[in-house]
Amino acid sequence: QNISISPKIKAMPNSTCKVSIIVPNYNYERYLKERINSILNQTYTDYELILLDDASTDNSAELLAKYKNHPKVSHVIINKENSGSPFKQWMKGILLAKGEWIWIAEADDSSKPNFLETCIEQIEKEENISFVYTGSNFMDQNSQILGGDFNKWNGRDKIKVATFPGKNLAEHNLYWRNTIINASAAVFSKNNALILQNEDFLEMKNCGDWLFWFRMALLGKVTEIYQNLNIYRHHQSQTKKGLATGRLWEELFPTILYMEKYLPTISKYKRKLCHASIYRQIRKTKNREIKRKLQAAYKKAFKSNPTLDYYFLKLNLHLSFIPWILTEDRDRLRKK
Repeated sequence: QNISISPKIKAMPNSTCKVSIIVPNYNYERYLKERINSILNQTYTDYELILLDDASTDNSAELLAKYKNHPKVSHVIINKENSGSPFKQWMKGILLAKGEWIWIAEADDSSKPNFLETCIEQIEKEENISFVYTGSNFMDQNSQILGGDFNKWNGRDKIKVATFPGKNLAEHNLYWRNTIINASAAVFSKNNALILQNEDFLEMKNCGDWLFWFRMALLGKVTEIYQNLNIYRHHQSQTKKGLATGRLWEELFPTILYMEKYLPTISKYKRKLCHASIYRQIRKTKNREIKRKLQAAYKKAFKSNPTLDYYFLKLNLHLSFIPWILTEDRDRLRKK
């Protein structure tokens, strides 16, 4: 079905499938067939497929139009103008979804055939699940799998799966960093996501996903699946560009402050370590003008001296051989 674009989309009533899979695309024509094939080849089949294009300038629209009559495809929507935020596209798809669960399958990624089956299997084992997520392999722009431990589980994969209260996961995992490598790795509750349809993350461009998972975690339980079932395409050039221009940091400071507002019990010690960890990355910025700008933004946001915080972090790392010294990995939840 081809649907006209409406600026006011209401949530679709009455689920007629278990999962709604949303593919938000912008200029990823090169990878779309691989992405869509990885979805159509899933071993779990109770789903609809929603294809969204955010006014791409390549031939994505023509390619997506070829799928409009596929029995699994419920929507193909091509924006006439770019929305300005990938997270607005997320919410457009969520509002169109008929499924109880949502999988945002990013247009340039791929997945193992049993990704969805494994996620739904875990969802059905627990009540009040807000989202589940799997581990990820990284691949380059030519779909070659990259080596390295990007999930940083540090032995957790030996237990295969773990479920935690969402608030605990938000405080001990997501506060330090976004442990959900990208949206393609997760399946989440549509009802919980609809609660957030007017939240700040929709206006973001970089940290919106981090804030989204944080807020979702506060709405229920979270299951970590220690299998690499998602395949995330790592665009090295984009990452380097974001770090070089400082754009990746512009939304990070308010995101951390936002989380601290929701988790007022986090100790000052832990906050200082988290802030200093951010500043340690800022110190690597080569452009002096951007570095000065970020230093000033750090001081203003956290009301702290970044240099003193950095040396506080170095001292903490130096003493980390002591079992009771706090580190990110020691704070991260483990299944008991």
